Amino acid sequence: MHAPPALLPLTAPSGQDYIAAMTIAGEYAYAGREAVGSTVLDILGAQETDRVHNHHNFAWKERHGDDDYWVVRKGATPAFPGQRGFIGGSMDDIAVIVHGVESRQSAAALYSTVHGAGRVMSRRQAKKAVDFRSVRDRLRARGTLLRGAGADEAPEVYRKLEDVLAPHKDTIAVEHTLRPRIVVMAGPHEPDPYRD
Repeated sequence: MHAPPALLPLTAPSGQDYIAAMTIAGEYAYAGREAVGSTVLDILGAQETDRVHNHHNFAWKERHGDDDYWVVRKGATPAFPGQRGFIGGSMDDIAVIVHGVESRQSAAALYSTVHGAGRVMSRRQAKKAVDFRSVRDRLRARGTLLRGAGADEAPEVYRKLEDVLAPHKDTIAVEHTLRPRIVVMAGPHEPDPYRD
């Protein structure tokens, strides 16, 4: 994480390998979301009524104006006019389904928007600062069923989604506002080699 960014020429084997690996990773993520969604529907005995997929922290080859670009959206997701997306808040905040709208601001952002509320503290800081038992009790009192998770994913470590969305009001339109009723995450004893 402390190394300077590396640039790979698109014409070089390393650049082509990177694009191929990223594409496979994106397809794997999509298939994973499909599998999880299908499993949850089976568990609930429910039928799918709508589907919204969107990647974040990915790169796309796109045309903007008269030029082709590789657009890297780190912490962001595409929001072309009419394109639907999902933006999540914390386990105790809203999430929204949005679609992109045409505007000068949208074009300037290469039709991108945020993919989530964003953290205000690291996972390590959260584990020291948040009493997760009180978080669990508060969620339970509000009728939210919580399975797994820990202080590193507590609501207190995320920005309020409405505050994050406000500057994007000219680039996206909210179709639906959702509130979590069930939160299922890996528990604190689940190994995760990517946690900081």
